Amino acid sequence: MTFATRRDAGRQLAEFLVGRKVRADLVLGLPRGGVVVAAEVAREMNLPLDVLVVRKIGHPSQREFAVGALAEPDFVFLNEKTLEEFPAERLALEEIIAEEKVRLRRYSDKFHFAGMPSFSGKDILLVDDGLATGATAEIAVHSARRREARRVFIAAPVASIGAIERLQKIADAVEVLFVDKDFKAVGQYFQEFSPTTDKEVISLLRENHAM
Repeated sequence: MTFATRRDAGRQLAEFLVGRKVRADLVLGLPRGGVVVAAEVAREMNLPLDVLVVRKIGHPSQREFAVGALAEPDFVFLNEKTLEEFPAERLALEEIIAEEKVRLRRYSDKFHFAGMPSFSGKDILLVDDGLATGATAEIAVHSARRREARRVFIAAPVASIGAIERLQKIADAVEVLFVDKDFKAVGQYFQEFSPTTDKEVISLLRENHAM
């Protein structure tokens, strides 16, 4: 199964969610690509759209290798099992966490121009453009629960089996159009998968805010 663009995936995902009678109070896209998909879902379901900013914590010796993540407002998750297998010098790791906290606050200020939404007592629908490992979505769920969300759902156009199994343990529901046992990368399911810009994210959020 492939999608033309993230917008196409969002429209198809929205139709799927409506058919599944999924109900929520707020749609949150995971920046950046997830916001494009989430915007279509929010539009179709007539729900407010916002973001939940998450930043990867990379290993000091290989920054692309994630050993944890940050989620707004100030939630830090370190994968201790991964750090046992691939030890990192603690001071170097703390420096990376401090750097990513600065970036997280910068993105949070940029994207929450109308103020950060309240999650208290609400059903939250987290949307991403794909779930490879589920690590980013996992910390987003923990962050939403920490902010007193009533229920937290996850939705995506495509996911790996491993991500589904991981997220079903912590989310109230995981809704995915296509689960692939041979999953390799999110981009392989899109005909066009260019990087989403900050400008595009802000435009989508402003468009929703004006509705």
